[in-house]
Amino acid sequence: MSDDQLKANTPSIPLRKPYGSTDLISTKTPPHHGRHSKDTKWWVVLNLAFQSIGIVYGDIGTSPLYVYSSTFSNGIKHKDDVLGVLSLVFYTLTLLPLIKYVFIVLRATDNGEGGTFALYSLICRYAKVSLIPNQQAEDRQVSNYPLELPSKRLKLASVLKSSLEKSKFAKLFLLLITMLGTSMVIGDSILTPSISVLSAVGGVKEATSALTQDMIAGISIVILVFLFMIQRFGTSKVGYTFAPILSLWFILIGGIGFYNIIKHDTTVLKAINPIYIVEYFIRNKKDAWVSLGGVVLCTTGGEALFADVGHFSVRSIQVSMCSMVYPALILAYTGQSAYLRQHPDSASDAFFKSVPGPMYWPMFVVSILASVIASQAMISGTFSVVHQSLSLGCFLRVKVVHTSANHEGQVYIPEINYFLMLACVGVTFGFKTTVKIGNAYGIAVVFVMTLTSALLVLIMIMIWKTNIFLIILYVVTIGFVELMYLSSVLYKFTLGGYLPLAFSAFLMIVMYVWNNVYRRKYRYELDHMISPARLTEIFTNKNVSRIPGLAMFYSELVQGIPPIFEHYVSNVPALHSIIVFVSVKSLHVNKVPADERYFFRRVEPRTVFAFQCAVRYGYNDAREVAFEETLITRLKEFIQEETWMQIQTLSIGGKMTEAGRESDREIEHNEISKAKQAKEEKLREIMEQEIEQVEKAWEEVGIVHLIGQNEVIASKESKMMKRILVDYAYNLLRRNLRQSEAVFDIPHKRMLKVGMTYQL
Repeated sequence: MSDDQLKANTPSIPLRKPYGSTDLISTKTPPHHGRHSKDTKWWVVLNLAFQSIGIVYGDIGTSPLYVYSSTFSNGIKHKDDVLGVLSLVFYTLTLLPLIKYVFIVLRATDNGEGGTFALYSLICRYAKVSLIPNQQAEDRQVSNYPLELPSKRLKLASVLKSSLEKSKFAKLFLLLITMLGTSMVIGDSILTPSISVLSAVGGVKEATSALTQDMIAGISIVILVFLFMIQRFGTSKVGYTFAPILSLWFILIGGIGFYNIIKHDTTVLKAINPIYIVEYFIRNKKDAWVSLGGVVLCTTGGEALFADVGHFSVRSIQVSMCSMVYPALILAYTGQSAYLRQHPDSASDAFFKSVPGPMYWPMFVVSILASVIASQAMISGTFSVVHQSLSLGCFLRVKVVHTSANHEGQVYIPEINYFLMLACVGVTFGFKTTVKIGNAYGIAVVFVMTLTSALLVLIMIMIWKTNIFLIILYVVTIGFVELMYLSSVLYKFTLGGYLPLAFSAFLMIVMYVWNNVYRRKYRYELDHMISPARLTEIFTNKNVSRIPGLAMFYSELVQGIPPIFEHYVSNVPALHSIIVFVSVKSLHVNKVPADERYFFRRVEPRTVFAFQCAVRYGYNDAREVAFEETLITRLKEFIQEETWMQIQTLSIGGKMTEAGRESDREIEHNEISKAKQAKEEKLREIMEQEIEQVEKAWEEVGIVHLIGQNEVIASKESKMMKRILVDYAYNLLRRNLRQSEAVFDIPHKRMLKVGMTYQL
């Protein structure tokens, strides 16, 4: 059945009119939402900026621990090579983390939320590229849904939009690169704790040679386990705890860097001239290109910065980056370079050897704490992107714990936390040195940056409608730099670079299997939904009795009646007096305001007393605790508003009839008024009876939740790959993961599972 036919059979009345409408119901303007509103007070921004230092910048902040040791893995061959690498670090830090992420990518947040899936959601809202056909025209009435279009450069945007919407391959490709980006972020969050903690703990070798590499790895593992154990306390508490430590870290590395510049070599400042990059490549040729895999590690944490913006705000990230983080990093790398110009044999451990003697132990302690915090940046980012992908049907069912009453974006996911912990311990125990992990780390970092740029260019063209010359400038500068780094890190594939690709491939396969079968199930329900004629037969069947109470049938289907309903009636010939078909769906938007979340339709005819309800969440919304009570309240409001609109329609029709009758002199004015008044009273009486019936069912009998426990199998004519995908891979995942009632906290005492087999 087509959408148009469906709408004709199931007329709809929205619970809330769109903001800015000029009708008689509402003329409200859209509210600003929390910390992301433009009028956020300056002290709130400063507070969030301080917290962000403890969460967002640990990864990029601790990169001075290992960048030069990874870049000069074969030693420094020429004194001016230090200037060439410093120049590379300076322009890379300026182009990628600062200009690209802080001032360009953060503009592409989805109402304040960042990450790969936030970019994908923006594209899906603008163009019809989602592979799940559960979009409704009324979704665009949600106040957070519309996009601001800043210009009128429409031609290129329209062509690209049309091309994406017509190509099934393009839609699938967009989804796959989004999954790949998410998988890479998770892989990055496995490598970040390992390399950061190992680098910091390895600094003790400067003070004593008694510790072996195995002992250093063991100490690192203990620290990592402790880090993951405290994640359950939430991002806010962890941020407040870590922010002072990391602030001290940036002050120390910046101060020591400035000291080293003054003491060792002030001429190192001439590295700001990019000619030293050219000379570095001329002297070292292939070796210079290979060393880019070490230089790019100075940008680690850029994607975490974008993914974690939902925990804070764009303005707070920009303030903290420009006022403390960027200046401290530039001073730290410049100071190490000044030291290496005088001590070229110290490249293998440039950070700790460049620390002045009296500051060694304080820096060692703070570096260990900072390395722990570095891991926090990627862990928080991973929780954010997994939560987003879960809401959009692209990740397995896992428990999401919202750890802050004030900031919805702060979440903790136990299963992911323990998976990351085990993976980090395995990587640390297996590699034991930062050199091999660094080879793997670079691939994860650059892959995610490149994928983000690809999605960003689409947004520039379609949504921002940026001037084409600015887009070309972005591609030939930042895009070219990222591709250069990508080519370098891929060269180290056999030296440990395979690890993040292996992690990502595994996660991507799991995500694709889950999403693919999810889409197949939805299309099965869409193809087998109950027709209006068959629905009327079921409700009018004398063998089907109506019993007191309210029943909620849950399904993914947002339009039409799901096949599980007929399956239930065929086995249990009794229906509750009130029936609500509930579908919980996620929109491609980060938040849906509470008063716009429930969208009702009445199932005709009115006498069957049945409704459809689409419960719409954003991908960062928390599920309501009082779900039943809220749904009942919204249902009563819908009945009231539906009756009010019928009365308004009757009033308008009466006036038109009255005007016509007056001209013909057929009926007196008072007779028309009496007839209209009688109809209005009848409508109000029906409304009061229905609301009373809902309240009685809710308070005296209660709600029964009917959940489909569907067995999914491949059809007999399916090919081998589809059988493996559905019968083995998907069902293996489903049996070992949370069921839907556990995710939605449906009470077991009032829950009934309806078994049904879907042959896909």
